[in-house]
Amino acid sequence: MVSGFERMSKRALRAARLLAVVIVLTAATEVASPASPASAVAGSYHVYTCETPLGENAPTDGWSESSTGQGTSTEDTCARPGGALIAGLRAGTSRTANADSATWAFAAPPGETLAGATLWRAGDADSGPAINAFYEFWLTGPSKLNEPANVFDDCIGGSACPAGVGSTSQPLSLENRVVVPEANLGPHLYVAASCGGIAGYNCPDNSGDPNGYAAVVYLYAADLILEQGADPKASNVSGELTTAPTVSGTSDVAFSASDPGSGVYETEFSVDGRVVQSTVVNEDGGRCKNVGQTTDGLPAFLYVQPCPASVSADVGFESARVSNGVHHLVVSVIDAAGNATTVLERIITVDNPSPQGAVGALNGTNASAQATLAVAWERAKAARVTSGYGHVHTVVGRLTGPGDVPIEGARIDVMATPAYAGARAAAMGSPVTGADGRFSMVVPAGASSRTLRFGYSDHVGLAPVVTQTLALSVRAGVVLNIAPRTASVGRSIYFSGRLRGGPIPSGGKLLVLEARSLGGAWLEFDVIRSNARGRYHARYTFKFPGPEKYQFRVLCQAEADYPFATGSSRVVGVLEH
Repeated sequence: MVSGFERMSKRALRAARLLAVVIVLTAATEVASPASPASAVAGSYHVYTCETPLGENAPTDGWSESSTGQGTSTEDTCARPGGALIAGLRAGTSRTANADSATWAFAAPPGETLAGATLWRAGDADSGPAINAFYEFWLTGPSKLNEPANVFDDCIGGSACPAGVGSTSQPLSLENRVVVPEANLGPHLYVAASCGGIAGYNCPDNSGDPNGYAAVVYLYAADLILEQGADPKASNVSGELTTAPTVSGTSDVAFSASDPGSGVYETEFSVDGRVVQSTVVNEDGGRCKNVGQTTDGLPAFLYVQPCPASVSADVGFESARVSNGVHHLVVSVIDAAGNATTVLERIITVDNPSPQGAVGALNGTNASAQATLAVAWERAKAARVTSGYGHVHTVVGRLTGPGDVPIEGARIDVMATPAYAGARAAAMGSPVTGADGRFSMVVPAGASSRTLRFGYSDHVGLAPVVTQTLALSVRAGVVLNIAPRTASVGRSIYFSGRLRGGPIPSGGKLLVLEARSLGGAWLEFDVIRSNARGRYHARYTFKFPGPEKYQFRVLCQAEADYPFATGSSRVVGVLEH
């Protein structure tokens, strides 16, 4: 069949965009000043309940229990193998409809909301129905426990759910997995079992399941994504790193910081647009520790407010992580959700001791003002190479004097100029030649497009007598996640991801969303903008009937203020029923 995307040319698609698609862009520029208001972009982090994806025990922070009526119970057995949060009604008790219930409720911290949730549950309403009354369990959100329209998963005793739901023997099996729909995300989630029906009628007192429950739900695990809109705040900034014209060794920056939600997590040091050091400010006894195990790049914790709400920090920057020379330094404080505020931004000069000797000394054995310098990309003939993001590149070279005599022990100064408007050249390294005059230097995987200038001076610290230039063109790296991978008319899929590498323009980076049916041409259906940290979010609602298989990608085009060539994300498939 001809897909909805193929029915339109690009021009018609743009004109019909508001009718054909619904794209909600949630990304906006982040602030870059401690005194600025909270950003419009919300950061996110995972919180694990009861069990982590790797099967480790997790606490049940953020969950509370309640029960009413005889024989109702809530129990937390998560510390045991195969444990769960259990809400159940014991069998053998006659109950009046709408009077007896057991509930576990999750509440997001103030100022935060659930942006995603995956639950693993099983349960039963084994004692079944009676006249105008029935046993049941249900999952609901985002605000009211007893609102039928908000129920997204349930089991009503009798013919509607004769054998229960899920597997109690395989807690993390696929049949137990429930992805909470977007409409049910918000401040709360509820997991409950009850006797329901018309007031005045009774549920039966028959025998229950093997554990003696007339109705029960077991919540074995939850992977919750909490979203926080407010940025951390920083003040009282001081320390050597704030004022020293030249730094060496470890240079410190001190500050006070606070965060109203997830808490103060890391201090991040970015040099010339590349993160070179991240330091956890205060692990708070292990609470403020990223336990990982995510697939979307977000951090994960075991507590809903994992990190300290306020700290006084004094963090050392290890200047040896970067080469000697002039650099652009940005120090940021980051909360557990990834929201950032700039603590310090300035130009610094790094001057760590060099093994090559004092300024004016001869630079190498057989040093010569008539030296010949040859440089090239390893396994490439051209002076410019192009590659995808994340590849390591090696430069090889040789330094010789008159008569092709190798110059040994000479320092080669390397200056890198990132490929964006207004970029400054910065020292990148100083490889030293071997006995044969040869040297090599690795350009790390996270490097952006740039021009590299290699220079040799016959005397240390003086102007070079010979230079050579190489160029590196790196295609933009884009991470793309889409959930869910199946949809139908009127249903939405959600895009999220980030740009890899930087620096990101302060106003964010334009991104093109493209789609095609299998075998079709790529068609642009919207242009969005990332935030200042390169993260983006979008939504697409299907307007054409299926069935159809679609492919999506995100295109990041070259722009003057972004140091990468045009690149795209991986292709993600979605099935429309």
